[in-house]
Amino acid sequence: MAVGDSFTEGVGDPGPDGTYVGWADRFAVLLADRRPEGDFTYTNLAVRGKLLDQIVGHQLQRARELAPDLVSFCAGGNDIIRPGTDPDEVAERYERAVADLTSAVGTVLVTTGFDTRDVPVLRHMRGKIATYNLHLRAIADRYGCPVLDLWSLRTVQDRRAWDGDRLHLSPEGHTRVALRAGQVLGLEVPADPDQPWPVLPPRGSSETRRDNIQWAREYLVPWIGRRLRGESSGDRVVAKGSLSPGDIKSWIEAVA
Repeated sequence: MAVGDSFTEGVGDPGPDGTYVGWADRFAVLLADRRPEGDFTYTNLAVRGKLLDQIVGHQLQRARELAPDLVSFCAGGNDIIRPGTDPDEVAERYERAVADLTSAVGTVLVTTGFDTRDVPVLRHMRGKIATYNLHLRAIADRYGCPVLDLWSLRTVQDRRAWDGDRLHLSPEGHTRVALRAGQVLGLEVPADPDQPWPVLPPRGSSETRRDNIQWAREYLVPWIGRRLRGESSGDRVVAKGSLSPGDIKSWIEAVA
């Protein structure tokens, strides 16, 4: 089972029918391929824009009821990027959720935040995110949880790992995270998530400026507008729910 926000929902990695695929669904295929046919079920409850308490109150409640063998738990990022939030306090709430979850399910995969050094909107929050990550690693140690450490995945620092909105991963970025998740759980993965990207030709300053203006108009202004209105991108989004690994494979093949 996967719980979380836009990152785990798969925003930036669209399937052929408009439903997002994302790292968690791709990771589920890796896991399903190692189990006998028919001996695997998978549910993705993640919804974009959700805050930690919303994920705990709705998604984790369902996880406790179903008690799966594995839950990927990525939450708190939308709390951390909000002005005035304290990463220490968010981490305390996250730990209470992990303590409750580990008593009901097999394994909880804890996921850290990315290094936002090169993310324009979030660069100034890098220290805050790093503080939260340190808490997450300590929590994982206390409860014996494996850690999907996204901060150390250097290949997602490349701009090709990110969608046009510069806030969500591209299909290739999601793929690399799925491969890293497989490594964390000791799977033999079909490719190296740390494989260097092909070298790109240098970009001129005028091209970069033009891209920045277009990005601000298309993504930054609407994002700020939602914040000012107190809206979430996930207000009218329904979780994907139970998914067939075969269907996920079909989606991936259709967009490959």
